[in-house]
Amino acid sequence: MKTSVERKSNYEKHPSVEIKGYDEQVWEGYENISNEIDKAIANINQEKKIITIECYPGVREEEVLQEFTNYLNFDLIINADKASYDSEQVTNIIERQLTDDRVFGVMTPYSLSDFFDNNKIRLIQNQIEELEAGNVLIYGVGASLISESDLLLYADLARWEIQKRYESKEKGNWKANNRNADSLSKYKRGYFFEWRIADRLKKELLTNLDYLIDTNLDSHPKMITKEALLNGLQQVSARPFRVVPYFKPGVWGGQWMKEVCDLDRSKVNYAWAFDCVPEENSLYLDYGKVRVEIPSMNVVYYKPVELLGNRVHARFGLEFPIRFDFLDTMDGQNLSLQVHPPTEQIQEQFGMHYTQDESYYLLDAKDDAVVYLGFKENINSNELVNDLKRANNGEISFPDEKYINKYPVQKHDHFSIPAGTIHCSGKNCMVLEISSSVYIFTFKLWDWGRVDLDGKPRPVHIENGEKALQWDRTKEWVDKNLIDTVESISSGDGWIEEKTGLHEREFIETRRHWSTKTVHHNTNGGVNVLNLVEGEEAIVESPNNAFEPYVVHYAESFIIPASVGPYSIRPYGKSEGKQITTIKAYVRH
Repeated sequence: MKTSVERKSNYEKHPSVEIKGYDEQVWEGYENISNEIDKAIANINQEKKIITIECYPGVREEEVLQEFTNYLNFDLIINADKASYDSEQVTNIIERQLTDDRVFGVMTPYSLSDFFDNNKIRLIQNQIEELEAGNVLIYGVGASLISESDLLLYADLARWEIQKRYESKEKGNWKANNRNADSLSKYKRGYFFEWRIADRLKKELLTNLDYLIDTNLDSHPKMITKEALLNGLQQVSARPFRVVPYFKPGVWGGQWMKEVCDLDRSKVNYAWAFDCVPEENSLYLDYGKVRVEIPSMNVVYYKPVELLGNRVHARFGLEFPIRFDFLDTMDGQNLSLQVHPPTEQIQEQFGMHYTQDESYYLLDAKDDAVVYLGFKENINSNELVNDLKRANNGEISFPDEKYINKYPVQKHDHFSIPAGTIHCSGKNCMVLEISSSVYIFTFKLWDWGRVDLDGKPRPVHIENGEKALQWDRTKEWVDKNLIDTVESISSGDGWIEEKTGLHEREFIETRRHWSTKTVHHNTNGGVNVLNLVEGEEAIVESPNNAFEPYVVHYAESFIIPASVGPYSIRPYGKSEGKQITTIKAYVRH
């Protein structure tokens, strides 16, 4: 059998959803967009017309203003920034949420409106009232808070594009004056503060806007009507789909994804793939020949019950609780030795509802591959913590063999890693990480004495990690609870179903199907996330033709919305007559 890296890649890096019926309600380029807006303004039957462009933080507001004023005439132009608090005031208000840590903050309880000055808003409103006739443009972050709009545009932006603008130092955070700061601190402020307040406003505006503008590409936006957007989101929530993956290098990264996912061979490595992390990933919607990119969380915000199901929505609200991502150490290095906080710690210290439970599913492994998991028996916890501190001070190399279990691994092994368990993947592993969608709460304890790609030491959090470590997770407990937990569930003509985890402390259930023929599934009222972990191709079909057949390829993660109900998966194309394997995750009842 060919190893994964010897096969020809058929991984689709730019998956999209074809939206039917709205090709005439999409425009691309500032000139075409402005022509449409000009018509919409003309149809407003009053002398004074207020046009609002609400911007997600990170949108190139100067470009938006310049291009719109190139094509449209406005008698009064207002930047929403004039009504917000200054940078110092904003930072002072959120000081407790930001903390002094480079990585971790506390989830903000605020809304965007909390950072706007009512007196400044009234002065602007007075300006607008004094204008007897004409076109008023209000633009920027918080523009919709200034005045009622006659025409509301929402300029949206994908999370990954924001991060690229951080890393290139093109952009800093909203109200921060930190364009040249390191990307970790900018990401922290985004994650814990500005994305939260921006999303709270977006949820309110999603069904009230007139147009959405995709501002991801330089100087080439796309725009769709509210009707086209909402119907597109409705169509997505009723069929299998994939979000747009992105790939990132790292100090420990490997070479597997370059071949299997057909990535840029000139890059030093790829460490992570965000293959199905809806809070981070975007979604491509194809309206005829025009592709519109939006944050995939827009589907969650508009159709939570259809996507997640009643039970999952009731438990998690407007969050997508399951994450599939890749960790590539093939011909790379060990991940950092790490631990994730137990539920009480993440709630009390960081303001999160649930914690970062996870698991490692081995897509591939070399003969010497290992996973570090749990403590050895009868270790001294004080000595371990002291050795971690000494190692991070450069006094010693941490003696992992003295304290930490090391398990040989092979392809298709699955290890549960409930929060509080010390762990990491060793080199020469290709991990599909199946976990809760809380994803940045990794307390690094030991990073093998190396520096990051930027030449700086990666942040280590021994104090937080010591609080998180569950000292009873020793070899006996790990062997019994986290290793070789595969259980045969059922079988039929050409298929076998197995339960592969996760631990009872984790809310995700995983099922693996080996099949040469059709396997029947049902969402049972909850969202399913799957990956084709063996085989070239598979096809997902509806027994009642509720959606068009959907083809997936090796290593691709895909989402089956709760509303789909019954569906089937069978070998397809190059895999017909051969065995394929899927791993499925869902929220336990």
